[in-house]
Amino acid sequence: MLSLSNLTLSHFRSHKLTRLSLDGRPVVLFGSNGSGKTNILEAVSLFSPGRGMRRAGAHDMTRRPEALGWKLRATLSATDGVHEVDTFSENGSARRIEIDGKSATHGALGQMSRVVWLVPSMDRLWIEGADNRRRFLDRMTLSMFPEHAETSLAYEKAMRERNRLLKDQVRDGHWYRALEAQMARAGHAIHIARQQTLSRIVAAQQDAQTAFPVADLQLEHSDGEMPTSEDDLQTALADSRGQDLAAGRTLIGPHRCDMIGTFAAKGVPASDCSTGEQKALLVSMILANARSLAQDLGSPPIILLDEVSAHLDTGRRAALYDEICALGAQAWMTGTEQSLFSELSDRAQYFEVFDTENTSSVLER
Repeated sequence: MLSLSNLTLSHFRSHKLTRLSLDGRPVVLFGSNGSGKTNILEAVSLFSPGRGMRRAGAHDMTRRPEALGWKLRATLSATDGVHEVDTFSENGSARRIEIDGKSATHGALGQMSRVVWLVPSMDRLWIEGADNRRRFLDRMTLSMFPEHAETSLAYEKAMRERNRLLKDQVRDGHWYRALEAQMARAGHAIHIARQQTLSRIVAAQQDAQTAFPVADLQLEHSDGEMPTSEDDLQTALADSRGQDLAAGRTLIGPHRCDMIGTFAAKGVPASDCSTGEQKALLVSMILANARSLAQDLGSPPIILLDEVSAHLDTGRRAALYDEICALGAQAWMTGTEQSLFSELSDRAQYFEVFDTENTSSVLER
């Protein structure tokens, strides 16, 4: 079972020193707003590749006013065994990772640890811009294909160089060919990984007995159909140079895609659904992501659900808790009141988080 135990937060956000002893059951963090509950979830999100659920810079996570840097340590039970994992930043420097006392990459961490999350800022996913939906999709894709992060970085790096040429109005095709070949190779891999992820999410929803609605999901591109092969994408990039020169940026590729969702049972676009329905669709996708990973890895990912009770009625809250327990996932959930999790009873560990003189403290209940 993928889980954390003996989690320690040192000078991280509002936590000067917090230690949690965990037994693998779901974790409930309750307390007043601003007490530091979400900071703990953010800390857990950093035991996976990337910038964490807030996408914050390392210097922004250090406790103020000391600004000494921060450190997170946990025992990670992974599919290949038990590991001691540290992730930290010193004096605002870039985040570093150590696994069993040795320096490690984000990719290495991603191979052994998978974390998925749902936070309140995602509640507007279906009615905001495509950038947020693309980021949401890429987090799901990264959970299934850890190499997706490096592929995306390669694409973005090549595209930045191409965009610089476009802004400088460079017209000699010689300068573009190598960059477009790199973009085509990485861009095609990104597109395939995203397509496979959506197919698996949809399948995992349809195969489940659940109280949450199925979301039909598909990719849509603002410039029409995405080229179906690496060669076709490279040709499309070359053909679009004139238009891109006029715009000063690249107008074709996976960075222009959008994730379109539909409430399957009603045939209604997710953007037109009620607030409660939109939340239920998101929960359905997160649970499907977890079920799909459990099938592949033999263990569900760690699940982070910040203020999960918002927009869920009592019946759906109980159904969510039942599904989490049936999966056997270590889910971390926050709420203002312990009573919001009464349906979990003794199936979870409970911790009260409170603020004293601008320092978060935690007590197990």
